[in-house]
Amino acid sequence: MFKAFDLKKHLDKFPDNGTILVAVLNWGIGHATRCIPIIKQLQEQSFKPIIASDGDALLLLQKVFPNLPSHELPSYDVVYAKNKKLFKVKLLFQVPKFYKTYRKECRIIQEIVKSEGIDAIISDNRFGVYHKSIPSIYITHQLRVKSGVTTSLTTRIHQGIISNFDECWIPDVKETPNLSGDLSHNIKLKTPIKYIDLLSQFQKQKLPKKYDILVLLSGPEPQRSILEKKVLKELRNSTKKICFVRGVIEDKVIRKQKGSYTLYNYLLGTDLQKVINASELVIARSGYSTIMDVAVLQKKAFFIPTPGQEEQMYLAKHIEQQGIAPCAQQKDFTIDLLDLVDEYSGF
Repeated sequence: MFKAFDLKKHLDKFPDNGTILVAVLNWGIGHATRCIPIIKQLQEQSFKPIIASDGDALLLLQKVFPNLPSHELPSYDVVYAKNKKLFKVKLLFQVPKFYKTYRKECRIIQEIVKSEGIDAIISDNRFGVYHKSIPSIYITHQLRVKSGVTTSLTTRIHQGIISNFDECWIPDVKETPNLSGDLSHNIKLKTPIKYIDLLSQFQKQKLPKKYDILVLLSGPEPQRSILEKKVLKELRNSTKKICFVRGVIEDKVIRKQKGSYTLYNYLLGTDLQKVINASELVIARSGYSTIMDVAVLQKKAFFIPTPGQEEQMYLAKHIEQQGIAPCAQQKDFTIDLLDLVDEYSGF
């Protein structure tokens, strides 16, 4: 149903053998993981990619591409509320800080473009990573930014940011069915739009089943830890083979075995690909990068959106309404709800 991204279809903006800056938003690690296939394909096509990000996203990309040059960008340092009712309020009070970071990011990019001889830019949701003198491409699945009663305002702001770029790449298909729904369809921009299929670092493999349930934890704190405790509590008496990938990036991979439970602090690349392919059911956040990975690997899934994140809540419902996978709010999740999975098609 869904095809994976192929760079060869989108080379019209890039000079041959050019130096391409790939800048990634550090909002969880989803933006970083979905840019891995872009960076790999740039290398395969004889381009010279340079990485730019901050925090865990930068650390992950440095681990995957240890020989590539990289730059640390200023952190937007988003602070999240534990209470979902305060989620938007807390973000609103951080807007002046975000704008200051954006301006600093713009200045740093001017310096990097000059010092590294950058020929083109690919920015995955990094607002200030563009340059008026070279092709600048923006990646997003949110032309429409859902934020409740302020959706029209946040959408206009984001479209204003996108207007600084020469082209907007949407990691989805144009037709129906699709993964992003109203977030990136039925809306017009002044900036040219390309639907580039799905961005995923993974490929489907036929492997023997090793785990009945795989729990993929990701996203910003404190909600990542809250969900981890919730799911561990719900599954503690299960007799099924369960694997937890905690999404905590550290110096090295740590594996622990507790009865029928296998726990990893994190997994990357082919190791994570094997674990997902060898699992019957995936429980995960409904972050868009995770949804793309599960779709490419054609797995059964159960999604638990991050409390307060309208985008994830919309995506989970959009997937559910298409009969693909069920979902539940974090506070409502119980092990009994996993029985619903059999009523859905999976990807």
